[in-house]
Amino acid sequence: MSQRYRRRALRDLTAQIGVYALCDLDNIPIYVGQSIDGIRQRVNRHLTSARSDIIANRQIDVWKIAYVKAWPVENQADIPRLEAVLFKFFDDQKRLMNGSLPLLFAPMPADVPSPAQTVRVMSEEDIRIRREPALRLPRQIEHIGRLVDYVLTVKDAPHLRRSLAAHFERLDSYRADFLKEGIAADAEILKVEDLEL
Repeated sequence: MSQRYRRRALRDLTAQIGVYALCDLDNIPIYVGQSIDGIRQRVNRHLTSARSDIIANRQIDVWKIAYVKAWPVENQADIPRLEAVLFKFFDDQKRLMNGSLPLLFAPMPADVPSPAQTVRVMSEEDIRIRREPALRLPRQIEHIGRLVDYVLTVKDAPHLRRSLAAHFERLDSYRADFLKEGIAADAEILKVEDLEL
């Protein structure tokens, strides 16, 4: 993947403070975070692994981050509630890989705010290639192995086990896609063999 592409794309991301979501190859959030020093700066640290705990401890695989959603705010005091609302909303749809879990003491609002910005940080060609089940499944297996190793040899913590569970859920869907692709290929082979008879 072109790091140059990613650097150029990040220039379009807001530098305001607020909340952001790192999203996978399907534009599905895998992590919701906040930044009080600017969303662009924080996301850039994640994507370059510079001083990013979620990358260093193997919670997230940068290889699959293709989109970033941003919810900038004017007032820093609004960030914790917005982060908690977005975390709950996205985590209810598909488990997130966050470290610390934001608490929401108030009821969920009727309407969860749409992001002010969604920036694609990977080329369409790279996304297409990486979504191939024959690449995606082994990459996910490899990443799970790295996270398990980290838990066993460096740090065993509830948030890391939670991330591991989220990775296994995704692995199961990638496995299903991989097997479906194989079944389709087998069906094509059978059709060709029938024609030859």
